Amino acid sequence: MSSEIFPEKTSINDKVEPAFFPDHQTALYKQLEDKHTVVEVEDDPLGTRMVINMGPQHPATHGVLRLVLEVDGEKVVKCVPDVGYLHRGIEKIAENKTYQEFMPYTDRMDYLSPYSNNVAYCLAVEKLVGIEAPERAQYIRTLACEMGRISAHLVWMGTMVMDAGAISMFMWTWREREFLYDIFDRFAGVRFTVSHCRIGGLQFDVDQSVFDEIREWNKKFRKELAGWRKLLANNGIWLNRNLDVAVVTKQEAIDLGFTGPSLRASGVPHDIRTFEPYLIYDRLNFDVAIREEGDCLARYYVRLDEMEQSSRLIDQILDQMPGGDIRVDNAKQTYASKDEVYYSMEGMIHDFMMTDLGVMPPDGVEVYHAIEAPKGELGFHLKSDGTGSPWRMKINSPSFSNLQLLSKMLEGGMLADTVVAIGSIDPVMGEADK
Repeated sequence: MSSEIFPEKTSINDKVEPAFFPDHQTALYKQLEDKHTVVEVEDDPLGTRMVINMGPQHPATHGVLRLVLEVDGEKVVKCVPDVGYLHRGIEKIAENKTYQEFMPYTDRMDYLSPYSNNVAYCLAVEKLVGIEAPERAQYIRTLACEMGRISAHLVWMGTMVMDAGAISMFMWTWREREFLYDIFDRFAGVRFTVSHCRIGGLQFDVDQSVFDEIREWNKKFRKELAGWRKLLANNGIWLNRNLDVAVVTKQEAIDLGFTGPSLRASGVPHDIRTFEPYLIYDRLNFDVAIREEGDCLARYYVRLDEMEQSSRLIDQILDQMPGGDIRVDNAKQTYASKDEVYYSMEGMIHDFMMTDLGVMPPDGVEVYHAIEAPKGELGFHLKSDGTGSPWRMKINSPSFSNLQLLSKMLEGGMLADTVVAIGSIDPVMGEADK
């Protein structure tokens, strides 16, 4: 074969001459060298401008977020977020699993609020199949979602304050989160990745003693929350680190796809729980937390207010909790109860069939369903081919949507504000790399 296409092997120390590359590629390298020379000589005569990598190892970048920053001294000139270090391929995994088999994978998306992921996915599949969970199941799902919202915001609050230089707040919020996870252990049988939802309902019912425990915890939590608010509202370092930092205007938030608390902190009162109510939110009374300033401090206050509203919602849900079934009574659409499986041949057959094939929606049906997750709009877009697995699934995840604004938030600001700005949008990369 031609030596021009396959040149002789060279050692790692040998210099590769430009002749080995196509002419257009050599010309491209020459242009890049010329451009670099121009920037260095004309635009940056003092040599203060440089390109640095922040993350993915930096703790404030949540493990797998890399930011390519061009800085001029301490000022950020340009920011390019680079996601994709997890390489999960979770959407393709879903297309090779039955609908119920994929449930545990949703726990591992926003792993700080796994129950919300379960609920969003279940509602989308139920919409695809054309079923609705019983009323008690909907109340329990709503209760767990609001507990999960508080849990996610607790982790955000502790780490956000720690990113700004304080440690004590992280220990206090982590303690309350541990109390919540102890409750989830009794609520769903697992502390963290719960997978308690089932298509058409829940895995099992929740005992009244657990509801009583939630009510007692909620009373104590409200007092803790009030104390934290007073503490940070009078902390000059905290206020100065967040005030007028990483400002996003109302129009920018809409144009660039902000969602959740970050969107509402820029003055857009959009909350799916009120605009497109799901589960039982239309029966509950709560306020949508909103601020107008659009800076890091506004995003902090919105999440603080949301925890107060979630606490209100928990009491209302417990007061209204109905009795009844927790799963649709149709073994062709959801798993049969264990009583049926253990004591009847038909129940065992249905259990095997559901595990092997799964629920089968009609061919060609396409749906999208979203909920207001702790970080914003979490939606699942499903298309069926008539089998027990989705033909296509796409996830609209709020962390990915909010990361689109990092460039706008950071450019023109100070390098020291980068950590606070990232923390203020609360990204979890498990749902960003899909």
